[in-house]
Amino acid sequence: MRTWNPWHGCKKISEGCANCYMYFLDRIHGEKDGSQIYRCSGASDLPLRKSRDGSYRIKSGETLWVCMTSDFFLAEADGWREDAWDVMRMRPDVIFYLLTKRADRIAKCLPEDWGDGWENVSLNVTAENGLRAKERVPILLDVPAKHKGVTCAPFIGAVDLSPYLATGKIEQVSCGGENYDGARICNFDWVKALYEQCKEADVKFTFFETGTKFVKDGRLYTIRDKSVQSEMAHKSGMRIKGKPIYYHLTDRLGIPIDDTYKPHFRARCAVCGSRPVCNGCSECGRCEQQEDTNDIPENAI
Repeated sequence: MRTWNPWHGCKKISEGCANCYMYFLDRIHGEKDGSQIYRCSGASDLPLRKSRDGSYRIKSGETLWVCMTSDFFLAEADGWREDAWDVMRMRPDVIFYLLTKRADRIAKCLPEDWGDGWENVSLNVTAENGLRAKERVPILLDVPAKHKGVTCAPFIGAVDLSPYLATGKIEQVSCGGENYDGARICNFDWVKALYEQCKEADVKFTFFETGTKFVKDGRLYTIRDKSVQSEMAHKSGMRIKGKPIYYHLTDRLGIPIDDTYKPHFRARCAVCGSRPVCNGCSECGRCEQQEDTNDIPENAI
């Protein structure tokens, strides 16, 4: 997963925030308290940076997960967000994945030229349990966007997305358990139920990690190694290719991009639960490439 964090820090607003990984990692790394929100000036132009040969370091067709150490629609970031939109506007050939718990702020924070959505931006909400799914997903459905998705993480309660998936507006769903301080249980029954809902709707589904506390067949497993968590998620078989997701990417002149980034993976990636939503290895394909999504059309995930 490749990230872009134009600002850092967040305010806890729901039960899914209780054991926030960002707060934990800031603390163990001796950095500022996670509740202190500040602009990452050194990262604000990351998608626009170029190599010595003049080409963009982030290639056409790559996916950037935005604000993974904050929330893109955070009120405290209102003064910085337009600059971030400008960057996304200048890179219509790159996919920007936005994930938020603040669904109620999405509509008021969209750029003036948003229209019915941008082809290179995917709007996604977090639904850590049934309560938050009922609160946030209907709002997401009402917001104009070309691409929409739901992430159930940390997955701390059963979620029924079937009525929302039936609308055909949700392209992808992912889920994963909780880690670090006070990790709460993720129950495999919840994962299987979500899998079946997505299977019925033919929606892409990814179970990317078990979390530290994982219950299967009534037995509690404590899995501290995140690579093992991911491998266990992969071995479960809880993934669905679903209908192709087409991103009609263009250059700044509006000309369609034909030669887009092809993800490359290391051998160990073959058993990683995150692989279906991963941007691939950053080593430009020098590693041995595993068989992956060759049967999926270009600009589709």
